[in-house]
Amino acid sequence: MFYPQHIPEVILVKPQHFGDDRGYFRETYRQSKYDAEGIRGPFVQDNFSMSRDANVLRGLHFQTNPSAQGKLVRCTQGAIFDVAVDIRRGSPNYGQHVSATLSAENGWQMFIPVGFAHGFCTLEPDCAVDYKVTAYYDPSCDKGIAWDDPDIGINWPLSGNSPILSGKDTKQPQFRDLPEFFKYTSPTTKTGMAT
Repeated sequence: MFYPQHIPEVILVKPQHFGDDRGYFRETYRQSKYDAEGIRGPFVQDNFSMSRDANVLRGLHFQTNPSAQGKLVRCTQGAIFDVAVDIRRGSPNYGQHVSATLSAENGWQMFIPVGFAHGFCTLEPDCAVDYKVTAYYDPSCDKGIAWDDPDIGINWPLSGNSPILSGKDTKQPQFRDLPEFFKYTSPTTKTGMAT
Protein backbone atom coordinates (compact mmCIF):
# COMPACT_ATOMS: atom_id res chain seq x y z
CA MET A 1 0.00 0.00 0.00
CA PHE A 2 1.19 3.50 -0.87
CA TYR A 3 0.62 6.50 1.40
CA PRO A 4 1.53 10.03 0.22
CA GLN A 5 2.58 12.04 3.27
CA HIS A 6 1.66 15.63 4.23
CA ILE A 7 4.28 16.60 1.64
CA PRO A 8 2.61 14.43 -1.00
CA GLU A 9 5.68 13.79 -3.17
CA VAL A 10 7.12 11.79 -0.24
CA ILE A 11 5.46 8.39 -0.19
CA LEU A 12 5.42 5.84 2.63
CA VAL A 13 5.19 2.29 1.29
CA LYS A 14 3.80 -0.53 3.44
CA PRO A 15 4.36 -3.77 1.52
CA GLN A 16 2.00 -6.68 2.09
CA HIS A 17 3.27 -9.22 4.59
CA PHE A 18 2.47 -12.92 4.14
CA GLY A 19 3.41 -15.02 7.15
CA ASP A 20 3.00 -18.54 8.45
CA ASP A 21 4.76 -20.81 10.95
CA ARG A 22 7.87 -20.89 8.72
CA GLY A 23 8.35 -17.12 8.67
CA TYR A 24 7.13 -14.52 6.20
CA PHE A 25 7.38 -13.17 2.65
CA ARG A 26 7.26 -9.59 1.36
CA GLU A 27 7.49 -8.27 -2.17
CA THR A 28 9.85 -5.32 -1.70
CA TYR A 29 9.79 -3.87 -5.21
CA ARG A 30 7.79 -4.33 -8.41
CA GLN A 31 8.51 -1.66 -11.01
CA SER A 32 5.05 -1.60 -12.61
CA LYS A 33 3.29 -1.18 -9.25
CA TYR A 34 5.68 1.51 -8.02
CA ASP A 35 5.52 3.38 -11.34
CA ALA A 36 1.73 3.45 -11.11
CA GLU A 37 1.97 5.08 -7.67
CA GLY A 38 4.40 7.81 -8.77
CA ILE A 39 7.63 6.16 -7.60
CA ARG A 40 9.55 6.16 -10.84
CA GLY A 41 13.17 5.38 -11.53
CA PRO A 42 14.99 4.19 -13.21
CA PHE A 43 16.83 3.08 -10.10
CA VAL A 44 20.46 2.73 -11.15
CA GLN A 45 22.33 1.98 -7.92
CA ASP A 46 21.62 0.13 -4.67
CA ASN A 47 23.34 1.28 -1.47
CA PHE A 48 23.70 -0.41 1.90
CA SER A 49 24.80 0.96 5.27
CA MET A 50 25.40 -0.77 8.59
CA SER A 51 25.43 1.25 11.81
CA ARG A 52 26.79 -0.58 14.83
CA ASP A 53 25.33 1.67 17.54
CA ALA A 54 22.05 3.34 18.42
CA ASN A 55 22.09 7.14 17.93
CA VAL A 56 24.12 7.03 14.70
CA LEU A 57 22.80 9.93 12.62
CA ARG A 58 23.48 10.08 8.89
CA GLY A 59 22.37 13.23 7.12
CA LEU A 60 20.92 15.45 6.02
CA HIS A 61 22.23 14.60 2.53
CA PHE A 62 21.29 15.20 -1.10
CA GLN A 63 22.88 15.42 -4.53
CA THR A 64 22.47 18.36 -6.90
CA ASN A 65 21.95 18.31 -10.67
CA PRO A 66 23.09 16.76 -12.93
CA SER A 67 23.27 13.85 -10.44
CA ALA A 68 20.24 14.61 -8.27
CA GLN A 69 18.86 11.47 -6.65
CA GLY A 70 15.48 10.12 -5.72
CA LYS A 71 15.74 7.43 -3.02
CA LEU A 72 13.68 4.41 -2.00
CA VAL A 73 14.80 3.59 1.56
CA ARG A 74 14.15 0.58 3.78
CA CYS A 75 15.62 -0.80 6.99
CA THR A 76 16.47 -4.51 6.74
CA GLN A 77 17.80 -4.96 10.29
CA GLY A 78 16.91 -2.97 13.39
CA ALA A 79 14.94 0.29 13.20
CA ILE A 80 15.58 3.86 12.04
CA PHE A 81 13.88 7.23 12.23
CA ASP A 82 13.89 8.34 8.58
CA VAL A 83 13.49 11.99 7.50
CA ALA A 84 12.95 13.88 4.22
CA VAL A 85 13.24 17.70 4.08
CA ASP A 86 11.75 19.73 1.22
CA ILE A 87 14.53 21.95 -0.22
CA ARG A 88 12.71 23.02 -3.41
CA ARG A 89 12.73 26.82 -3.43
CA GLY A 90 9.18 28.11 -3.92
CA SER A 91 7.53 24.94 -2.63
CA PRO A 92 4.56 25.46 -0.30
CA ASN A 93 6.36 22.97 1.97
CA TYR A 94 9.83 24.51 1.70
CA GLY A 95 11.86 23.70 4.82
CA GLN A 96 9.24 21.29 6.17
CA HIS A 97 9.98 17.64 6.80
CA VAL A 98 8.35 14.23 6.82
CA SER A 99 9.44 11.40 9.09
CA ALA A 100 8.62 7.74 9.71
CA THR A 101 10.03 4.82 11.66
CA LEU A 102 11.26 2.16 9.25
CA SER A 103 12.19 -1.22 10.69
CA ALA A 104 12.97 -4.76 9.68
CA GLU A 105 9.83 -5.78 11.52
CA ASN A 106 7.36 -3.42 9.80
CA GLY A 107 9.06 -3.61 6.37
CA TRP A 108 8.02 -0.04 5.47
CA GLN A 109 9.84 2.00 2.85
CA MET A 110 10.08 5.74 2.24
CA PHE A 111 10.33 7.25 -1.22
CA ILE A 112 12.23 10.54 -1.15
CA PRO A 113 12.14 12.34 -4.51
CA VAL A 114 14.65 14.69 -6.10
CA GLY A 115 14.59 18.06 -4.33
CA PHE A 116 14.63 16.67 -0.80
CA ALA A 117 17.42 16.21 1.74
CA HIS A 118 17.47 12.85 3.50
CA GLY A 119 18.76 11.60 6.82
CA PHE A 120 18.12 8.98 9.46
CA CYS A 121 19.11 8.05 12.97
CA THR A 122 19.37 4.53 14.32
CA LEU A 123 16.99 3.57 17.10
CA GLU A 124 18.87 0.44 18.14
CA PRO A 125 22.27 -1.17 17.57
CA ASP A 126 23.19 -3.01 14.38
CA CYS A 127 20.89 -1.25 11.94
CA ALA A 128 21.12 -2.13 8.26
CA VAL A 129 19.67 0.27 5.69
CA ASP A 130 19.25 -0.60 2.02
CA TYR A 131 18.21 1.98 -0.54
CA LYS A 132 17.80 2.39 -4.27
CA VAL A 133 18.76 5.66 -5.97
CA THR A 134 17.87 7.19 -9.34
CA ALA A 135 21.36 8.58 -10.08
CA TYR A 136 24.88 7.37 -9.44
CA TYR A 137 26.88 8.69 -6.51
CA ASP A 138 28.74 11.81 -7.65
CA PRO A 139 31.08 13.40 -5.09
CA SER A 140 31.04 16.70 -7.00
CA CYS A 141 27.26 16.95 -6.43
CA ASP A 142 27.24 15.65 -2.83
CA LYS A 143 25.71 18.26 -0.46
CA GLY A 144 24.12 18.48 2.96
CA ILE A 145 22.39 20.51 5.66
CA ALA A 146 23.09 20.58 9.40
CA TRP A 147 21.16 17.77 11.11
CA ASP A 148 20.18 20.06 14.01
CA ASP A 149 19.20 23.13 12.00
CA PRO A 150 16.72 25.13 14.12
CA ASP A 151 14.82 26.40 11.06
CA ILE A 152 13.95 22.81 10.13
CA GLY A 153 13.35 21.71 13.73
CA ILE A 154 13.54 17.93 13.46
CA ASN A 155 12.83 16.26 16.79
CA TRP A 156 15.31 13.39 16.46
CA PRO A 157 14.47 10.55 18.91
CA LEU A 158 17.99 10.27 20.31
CA SER A 159 18.43 8.25 23.48
CA GLY A 160 21.59 10.17 24.44
CA ASN A 161 22.55 13.83 24.55
CA SER A 162 24.12 13.88 21.10
CA PRO A 163 24.24 11.69 18.01
CA ILE A 164 27.20 9.79 16.59
CA LEU A 165 28.14 11.74 13.45
CA SER A 166 30.66 11.49 10.64
CA GLY A 167 33.22 14.28 10.35
CA LYS A 168 31.36 15.53 7.28
CA ASP A 169 28.07 15.79 9.16
CA THR A 170 29.56 17.92 11.94
CA LYS A 171 30.27 20.68 9.37
CA GLN A 172 27.17 20.85 7.17
CA PRO A 173 25.79 24.35 6.41
CA GLN A 174 22.64 25.86 7.88
CA PHE A 175 19.38 25.68 5.93
CA ARG A 176 19.13 29.48 5.63
CA ASP A 177 22.49 29.50 3.78
CA LEU A 178 21.42 26.90 1.22
CA PRO A 179 21.61 28.12 -2.41
CA GLU A 180 18.71 27.46 -4.75
CA PHE A 181 19.68 23.98 -5.91
CA PHE A 182 16.10 22.97 -6.73
CA LYS A 183 13.13 25.06 -7.81
CA TYR A 184 9.58 23.93 -7.16
CA THR A 185 7.27 23.42 -10.11
CA SER A 186 3.65 22.39 -9.79
CA PRO A 187 3.55 18.61 -9.79
CA THR A 188 2.30 16.80 -12.84
CA THR A 189 0.23 13.68 -12.50
CA LYS A 190 2.14 11.06 -10.50
CA THR A 191 5.64 11.87 -11.71
CA GLY A 192 7.19 11.15 -8.33
CA MET A 193 10.02 13.52 -9.25
CA ALA A 194 10.80 17.20 -8.88
CA THR A 195 12.86 19.45 -11.07
